Amino acid sequence: MNWAKRQRLSGYLFILPNMIGVTLFFIIPALLSLFMMFTDYKFTSPSIHFIGLKNFTRVFRDPVFYIAIKNTLLFMASVPVSMALAFIVALVLNRSVYMKKALRTMYFMPYITSGVAIAFVWMLLFQPTNGPINHMLRAVGIANPPGWLSTTQWSMYAIDIIWIWFLLGYNMIIYLAALQEVPQELTEAAKIDGASMWRTVWNIIWPLVSPSTFLLLITGLIASVKTFGLIEAVTQGGPGNSTTILSLFVYHNAFRYYEMGYASAISWILFLIIFIITIIQWVGQKRWVHY
Repeated sequence: MNWAKRQRLSGYLFILPNMIGVTLFFIIPALLSLFMMFTDYKFTSPSIHFIGLKNFTRVFRDPVFYIAIKNTLLFMASVPVSMALAFIVALVLNRSVYMKKALRTMYFMPYITSGVAIAFVWMLLFQPTNGPINHMLRAVGIANPPGWLSTTQWSMYAIDIIWIWFLLGYNMIIYLAALQEVPQELTEAAKIDGASMWRTVWNIIWPLVSPSTFLLLITGLIASVKTFGLIEAVTQGGPGNSTTILSLFVYHNAFRYYEMGYASAISWILFLIIFIITIIQWVGQKRWVHY
């Protein structure tokens, strides 16, 4: 066996464990769900019957599906908000700031913290009667602060706040790496020409970090559509389905009601939504991403 073949074989051996995992836990389940979405398969019933497109008809007649669509869109809206805040924080921390390294670590820590721990802390913070957030709001003169996680009106906004906070550290780190690649000659030339800080950021820095913005936007939106662990830990989709997003809708139908055929149909609709979002962003990035 020559050197090239040995190198190729070594490469295959290195990726083999990962490929086994992808095949067992992604490809095979995806193919099974592709078959099951045309059946009435349930965990509680040994029989499987082919029912054609009835699962899809049921999905589009299910009012919870449209609630989940609305909540998913609202959840996705938190991604650009988190990115904007992260960009501002990165701009500040990219300068000479006291305890800069400690602040970077503090901002990034939530991203690597246990989801269960995050859920528990925010449930305490959003406690409607004695929680620190409402206590602070009352202190500044708001007599009737929101009920947050305990009300259908405010629960999804509370989840958005948690998600914005969770993504902030990761987005900040990516932006910091991008900002350090911005040529100082350009910003110094803009300063000499009398450009304001806002003009420098908008016309020079922002276009130069647009590839990082595209990366964060596309990965953040996909992660938002797929996320269910955080919401399941905090509200379980309640109260009254007010925080149920599509991924949680799939999870509940599959593992709470054991309707695998119906859940498979919803999951493929979810896949189609993610695919469309990705294509739109991939085509649209040609207009505003500068490489």
